[in-house]
Amino acid sequence: MHKLKFILPVALMATALIACDKKNEDVTDAVNKSGSVETAVHIAHIDSTRDELVTTHKVWVRNNVFKTVEYRDTIPALGNENTVAENKDGDTKNVSVKKDYEIYITVK
Repeated sequence: MHKLKFILPVALMATALIACDKKNEDVTDAVNKSGSVETAVHIAHIDSTRDELVTTHKVWVRNNVFKTVEYRDTIPALGNENTVAENKDGDTKNVSVKKDYEIYITVK
């Protein structure tokens, strides 16, 4: 039983490390416009309590945009955070900026 308690976590860690070392071959710099769906996600700040999530899908068929579909949702703002900003001269200043959402996309 003690061997299993030790081997299982070690095996899981080894699997995770091997999976992290793989190069993501799905990343692309150009859209295949002969037949694909291009999706863009953007978040804009509306006011101090609300942000807007905009999701746009372009359907490409034979190098032409067949259809563009856009969804807009209002989501809660995350508030402000204090950070240090630097200008082009190298001068730094403490500023308060709006927090941004992190965007993760899962495709199945």
